[in-house]
Amino acid sequence: MAKEGPNWEGLLKWSLSHSDGTSPPRNLSEEDRKWFMEAMQAQTLDVVRRMKEITLVMQTPKEVLDAQGVTSADIEELLDELQEHVESIDMANDLHSIGGLVPLIGHLKNPEAGIRAKAADVVSTIVQNNPRSQQLVMEANGFEPLLSNFTSDPDMTARTKALGAISSLIRHNKLGIAAFRLANGYSALRDALTSDNVRFQRKALNLIHYLLHENNADFNVVSDLGFPHIMTHLASSDDADVREAALRGLLELSRDKASATSSSEDDEKLKRVLQERINDISSMSVDDLSAAREERQLVDSLWTACYNEPSSLRAKGLLVLPGEDDPAPAPDVAGKFFEPPLRAWAANRGADASTAEKKAAPLLLGPPSQSGSNTSTDANGQ
Repeated sequence: MAKEGPNWEGLLKWSLSHSDGTSPPRNLSEEDRKWFMEAMQAQTLDVVRRMKEITLVMQTPKEVLDAQGVTSADIEELLDELQEHVESIDMANDLHSIGGLVPLIGHLKNPEAGIRAKAADVVSTIVQNNPRSQQLVMEANGFEPLLSNFTSDPDMTARTKALGAISSLIRHNKLGIAAFRLANGYSALRDALTSDNVRFQRKALNLIHYLLHENNADFNVVSDLGFPHIMTHLASSDDADVREAALRGLLELSRDKASATSSSEDDEKLKRVLQERINDISSMSVDDLSAAREERQLVDSLWTACYNEPSSLRAKGLLVLPGEDDPAPAPDVAGKFFEPPLRAWAANRGADASTAEKKAAPLLLGPPSQSGSNTSTDANGQ
């Protein structure tokens, strides 16, 4: 008989009653402390066991999975579940310890585009703000298939997800940034900017801005590759996020005088684009102006940096609207009291039980061996 799981609803209520975010936590009784630690330990063991089961499926040869009726959609569902588990940094780091990181990286080369994309998504979650997992992925040669998918995958979603994973992998990671530069990553980013996929463009622009902000030595490289010209074109994109990201990149470049030299034709084009943005902003409704707050500030800052004078947005009173200086909303003081497993449980406590069984189904399918029988027992014992 499966062991009854911890009372997560009771645990959540207990956490809320002991921490309202306005006063220091009170001392716990020994009984409360013991109950809390047992509940958390049970959840940790359960997640690790589930990750081991998913790892077993990832390690199973494709022909065996096919013979057992496991589809690509089933694998994508398992990767979705794995991504939820590795949102916890501890679980992300444990994935390598239980042997799951290498087969996950192997799925970046899967013949199914959906699986390649989802595997990149999971890698992105694992390495985000996680130096230990960044190092583990680099040591497991995870950078190479990500770069290959980013530059040449025939599926645009897989390319975009790979770029997102690379962005997370090399952020605050000197070895990762060095590897990206050596692999001619900037040329790949230039190609991404010239694509017709706005999501791909946005991710590329955001990574470019980060790299320029962190590495002043790259300004000349970016300028030589023609990024200012491309960014100027994207500053008039129909997509607001692309426009803002392009303006942000141009503003970063404008702060480096050594690389700011450009032809008079490029200067005129930039001035024309900025004036067009000013005209469009001037004709916006109040609601649209509020939504375009960052773009207004970027246009004015870039105009000031390039032409040593404020833009006409200031004179028109459109740079700062009434009420925009109001204090920001209060921070989420309760969030810090909840670990990722509690957040995940709270978000899904109303889920249908049959859905959970459906997601676990692929784990019941495997090689008809003794180990497969053990896997089925583990899955049913959740």
